Amino acid sequence: MSRLVFLLEEPSIKVLLEALLPRLFPALDILCIAHEGKSDLEKSPPRKLKAWNRPDDRFVVIRDSDGKDCKALKAALAEICAEAGRDDTLVRIVCQELEAWYFGDPDTLANVLGEPSLRNLSAKAAYRDPDAIAKPSRELVKLCPAFQKIDGARRMAHRLSYTRNRSASFRALVEGIARISSLSLPT
Repeated sequence: MSRLVFLLEEPSIKVLLEALLPRLFPALDILCIAHEGKSDLEKSPPRKLKAWNRPDDRFVVIRDSDGKDCKALKAALAEICAEAGRDDTLVRIVCQELEAWYFGDPDTLANVLGEPSLRNLSAKAAYRDPDAIAKPSRELVKLCPAFQKIDGARRMAHRLSYTRNRSASFRALVEGIARISSLSLPT
């Protein structure tokens, strides 16, 4: 099986994926490369994909939508990858931000942050669809002022659940990884 190389928008998603993916897919060989934001990430594929010297490696590009049209962002990134000669690149958009994935698994969020009141978030209309929360990072800080992105990613990675998670963008990432790596979905 080939290695999956992840081109990521920021360090917090790198921290999350480096601990989460080996737990969900123990046989998966990964390399995560964090960038310094969206513009840095969008400049990266043409250079990296053309110059990459391991032809068996497969690529996954992940960025936040931050309120932008997810389908348009995905199409634009896919076109950049195709122009670089890697039209087999899996492109995934996090709707809206990484923290939406945490809202998708409120029991884990409550346990990890030590805030039992977070368990009932999905009962509130504003949190039912985690991918529709406009600024999940800001919402999380409102609910738990001590929350920090890197520490939150590190802690959530060890417990975040695929089967319980209601974030469609999180589920799409996990399902896409399973498909391109020919691995079974986690249970």
